[in-house]
Amino acid sequence: MSILVVGSVAFDSIETPSGKRTKILGGAATHFALAASYFTDVRVIGVVGEDFTAEHEAVFERRGIDTEGIERADGLTFHWTGEYSGTLNEAKTLGTDLNVFATFAPKIPEQYKDSEYLFLANIDPVLQLQVRQQMPDVKLVCGDTMNYWIADHRANLDKVLAVLDVLLINDGEARMISGEQNPVKAAEKVMQLGPKSLVVKHGEYGATGYFSERAFGGKASRPFRAPALPLGEVVDPTGAGDSFAGGFYGYIASQPELTPAVFKTAMFYGGVMGSFAVERFGTDRLASVTSEEINERFELFREISHLEDALAGA
Repeated sequence: MSILVVGSVAFDSIETPSGKRTKILGGAATHFALAASYFTDVRVIGVVGEDFTAEHEAVFERRGIDTEGIERADGLTFHWTGEYSGTLNEAKTLGTDLNVFATFAPKIPEQYKDSEYLFLANIDPVLQLQVRQQMPDVKLVCGDTMNYWIADHRANLDKVLAVLDVLLINDGEARMISGEQNPVKAAEKVMQLGPKSLVVKHGEYGATGYFSERAFGGKASRPFRAPALPLGEVVDPTGAGDSFAGGFYGYIASQPELTPAVFKTAMFYGGVMGSFAVERFGTDRLASVTSEEINERFELFREISHLEDALAGA
């Protein structure tokens, strides 16, 4: 099953307590695609500039990711600069150079239109909606957003929320969208806006899945918590959420049917891929992990969470 992801392919300049890197490969679509590629076929729509080289392209090619949908434009690639300190839970943005991304208008190649799964990564909700409208026959559509779009582009974001099956956001974003501080009430209000299911990411504390009555015929009404794996060292948290989304959605797309058990298992695979992403700067670890390592880490999640007991009641 093929996933089509639309989002940013970018360069990141990052400083953490572990060191500093300048203009390394990043972007929401990049991290998502790499993580999802270990489970299913992935197609990417984005835009890059003249500074995007064959070496950067090879990172996608080695994972078998289809990049025909990445447009090459005159100018420089989107560049984000940020730093982390303390708990590493949140980055301080030092600079955002949109460059060619400022005029990005997603174009869907004809050969991509049979994609069965669509992921709308964190971009302008106007662009997300345009892509969604061009892909009316997808089997499932999942999306992401952030505080900037919630605060300043709410009317357009609401139009996107209305056409999503699954939304992935963090705790703060759930509170912003809903106006509620209580996490359960916040989730309920978010799902009333359209998404059938909601995954709220808690960083180093895992993620919680919420289900409306429209999800699985009302058979998965109770929230489900998937833990994060305790890690001895976190080098670079950038892209961890997008990697979680890639592992989560990639696993779903690899299964013949979406059931509550598949959804819950997918949350664990999201945690697996997110845990790999933070172990090195940029995409270094995510691009080189093996299937054996993924399986081993998934088994660790099973051991610390008693996943089998949870799935027995799914």
